[in-house]
Amino acid sequence: MLKLHYAPRTISVAIAIVLEELEIPYEAVRIDFATAEQTKQDYREINPKGRVPALETPDGILTETPAIIEYVAPQLVPEDAFAAAKMRELMAYLNGTMHPHHAHGLRGERWADEESSLADMKRKVPERIRDCSVHLEEYLPSLPFHTGTLEVLSDAYLYVVLTWLPGDGVDITHFPRLEAFQHRMNTKASVQAVFEKGML
Repeated sequence: MLKLHYAPRTISVAIAIVLEELEIPYEAVRIDFATAEQTKQDYREINPKGRVPALETPDGILTETPAIIEYVAPQLVPEDAFAAAKMRELMAYLNGTMHPHHAHGLRGERWADEESSLADMKRKVPERIRDCSVHLEEYLPSLPFHTGTLEVLSDAYLYVVLTWLPGDGVDITHFPRLEAFQHRMNTKASVQAVFEKGML
């Protein structure tokens, strides 16, 4: 059985949503960030990076959300090459741009030591996440596949990122397409399941 090491409300939950959606059996192992469990030796033996997610598989351990999510559900990658590339383009943007902007508010010590620098990064988060949301609002209609139906992997990824908006000082109601996407995803049994398990 697959074993998913995750932390609540982190991007690792996107993997759980996909596993739930496809009814793939897995064991969820919660990593407690409050006690910095991710930095302890026991967990570093699983993921030396000290981050979540980590997925234990029959073939070995995988880390990094984009790699794991495609491993567990290759059937949610579009068959058309361009559509598949657009899906990966969206996930790359979420992973490489929006996620770091979000992390600057919570884990600024990764980038700076001075308190003034940390405070400045936190102040900048709402502006940067709002800019990202503006981009996504305009980007979603151009995708060559439906969004919010969990027929593609990027739906789970985007959904979890959007759950961060309130904490980042951004009101999703200012973005009708993103809000509609979130509402569609909220109706999915897989999304409801991760909420019931306290993952989101």
